[in-house]
Parts: sequence; C-alpha cells; structure tokens
Amino acid sequence: MSLVDHTAPADRGAARRARFTPDDVRLADLVEVVSEPTRADDYPHAAGVEQGVVVYASATLRAAVASPEGEDAVRAELVHALTDGPGIVVLKGAWDDHDVVDRATAAFEEVIAQEKAAGGAAGDHFAKPGANDRIWNALEKLAVTDPATFVDYYANDVLALVSTAWLGPAYQVTSQVNVVRPGGVAQDPHRDYHLGFLSDDAAARYPAHVHLLSPVLTLQGAVAHVDMPVESGPTLYLPHSQKYAPGYLAYRRPEFREHFAEHHVQLPLAKGDAVFFNPALFHGAGTNVSADVQRVANLLQVSSAFGRAMEAVDRARTATAVYPVLQSRQAAGWDAAALHRVVAAAAEGYPFPTNLDLDQPVGGMTPLAQTELLEHALADGRSPEDVASELAAYADRRRTDGGTA
Repeated sequence: MSLVDHTAPADRGAARRARFTPDDVRLADLVEVVSEPTRADDYPHAAGVEQGVVVYASATLRAAVASPEGEDAVRAELVHALTDGPGIVVLKGAWDDHDVVDRATAAFEEVIAQEKAAGGAAGDHFAKPGANDRIWNALEKLAVTDPATFVDYYANDVLALVSTAWLGPAYQVTSQVNVVRPGGVAQDPHRDYHLGFLSDDAAARYPAHVHLLSPVLTLQGAVAHVDMPVESGPTLYLPHSQKYAPGYLAYRRPEFREHFAEHHVQLPLAKGDAVFFNPALFHGAGTNVSADVQRVANLLQVSSAFGRAMEAVDRARTATAVYPVLQSRQAAGWDAAALHRVVAAAAEGYPFPTNLDLDQPVGGMTPLAQTELLEHALADGRSPEDVASELAAYADRRRTDGGTA
C-alpha cells in the first residue's frame, strides 16, 4: 500500500513516528490529500468517472476477466482505485439477476418481521438505535431462512472478483442489512472496521503502521436492493480520504465533519448495483428525504484470512482458570501493570466477532471485550464463581443460536 506516499508532507513525517497523536491531525493536510483528481486514464476498464468515483459496467468486467491476463489486469486496476485512487468503485449491474435480489429482499423482510415480533432493541454503530431497520448477521439468517436464495445470491462473480483482488483467496463474508425509511437521518461520517470502531484514545494506542495496515484487512461493500435516487439517501463519500494517514483520529472532529458535509459526493444507485470501498474512506449513509423510497441495502464486510490466530484457544476457559490466581497475586501486592499483562495473554482483547443481536455496544460502538470484563472483576473483587458465570454468559452471547442449542 502506498498510503503514506500520498499523504501531505507533514503527514508523512507523522507516519514515520511510532504512533499518531492528536497533534498530527490537521484539516489542511486532509484537504491537500483529497484535492487530488481521479484520472479516468488510470482506469481503462471503467465506464467513466462520476464525481471523482470510478464507475464500472459489471458486464465489461465479466468480459475482461475471461482470460488469466485480463483477470490480473482488472484486479490490479481495482486495487489501484481502492488504494491510490478515490478509494471507491461503483459496479453497475453487479447483481444483474433482479429476481434473486428480490427473493433476498423478501427473505430479509421476513427476518425483520420475526425479530420485531420477538422484541428487543437493535443498536447501530453510527446512528441512533431504532432509526433504521437493521439485521445483524444477515448472511447466516438468509442461509437459514432461504438457503436456495442464499446460494443463488452469493454465487455472484463480481463479489468474488473484487474480494480476491483486495484480500486474496480464503476471504470470509459477513453482511448486515440496513433499511432506512423516509425521514431516516444521515449517519455521522466515519471510517470503518477495525480502527474506525475504536475511540480516539484507544486508536491512538496502536502504532502508526497498524493505522496503515487496518484498511487492507477488510473490504466494505453495499448492494442496492431497490433503486436508490439521491433523495433516498445513498451513502455519502469523500473520495481519496482513505489516504489521509491519521484519519482514524480525525473523523469525529467538528472541522472534519464540516468539511465532509460541504465536499462529499453522493451517487444514485439502481437495484443490483454494488459499491465497494476502502474502509478508511470517510463515508456515511445519507438522509432519506424521499416521499416513499424504503432504502434497502445489503452491507457487505469481507475479511482477510490473515486476521486470525494460528491456534484455536478457549479464552473463556483459560480466563476462568487463571482468575483465582490473579486475585491471589493482586492480594499479594502485584501492581496493575503486571496483572494487565496476564489478562492480555489469557483473554480476548477485542470484542469482535460477536452476536450483535445479543451483545449490544456498551457506552460506545463496541461491546465489552473479555479483557475488560476480567479487569473490572479484579477491580471490584468479584468471586471466581461470579466471574466464571459472567464468562460463560459472555461466550453464550457470541453464539449465533443465542446459547440455546
């Protein structure tokens, strides 16, 4: 990735430091980065450039990848668009079988109705809970609700093309469905998973090179399940903003949000169109000011195979076993730093993946991590029995069957 090469001069100096700090964040540097134009000549397979966004006809891409050489050329072009280019591509007609899209939409509507009937709040990361209809883990729920439609939907060749271009083989797909009714308000502009879900303080603790690495572990995408005119609020984007290196510390700042509000782009989509973008791109769903368009999108998050450990470890079992010893060491006078090092080795330090139907974000955009549960227990002096029960409940909340199987 050449993110650092394309940042502003002051930014490049910051990137050579161990960590980004709030002092590295300057709106003028972002403005310089995003002022770069998107050059149509860089994308010979594209149908054109609209508002700085590279737009492809999926039929053209399907024809171009008929040979191994053509497939390599298309993949390289897509990667260039997502890294050194605007950070976003629109693929017109990606899901060209509208019957399959409509069948999936019907299945999603069935899931929404069932979940509403069952009750329970549906939280959201970047919008008020309840503002949208949201299906967490829509991929598994579609498979269980309508396996034939799942098979036909995820046989899509364009999804595989862009996913392998960005992540290589052995990627893993997840999805969340978002339905925004007329009157649904815009999301706050943000960056996405992984670092985009952390607070500024938490993100600042990660080394600068991790800020540059995080975007290449995930591909963000969205499939339009209905025609989305601009008034229905399709996603807003700030092209080229993925190249602003300290952007994970910037997107919440008022001056950056004001710049986004004044300079974002927004493209209409037709049913079956797809958008894929670098998760570090500043973006956010728009306000639905239409009279009658229920904006339905299948939000795809495709993850790298390399974001996982080599061994499977039962962290709940490990944490339960060591907690009584941690308590005794604490009573013997061990300092908090030593205890923290053991907790970090024993327990999960990251709250995902989880079952967001049951494990709602607490006081932020993420639920508690297992390490936080353990450290809170040590601070409060909870008994080993209580902690064992909490860890078991924690594990159950992450099961997609809700711990009932």
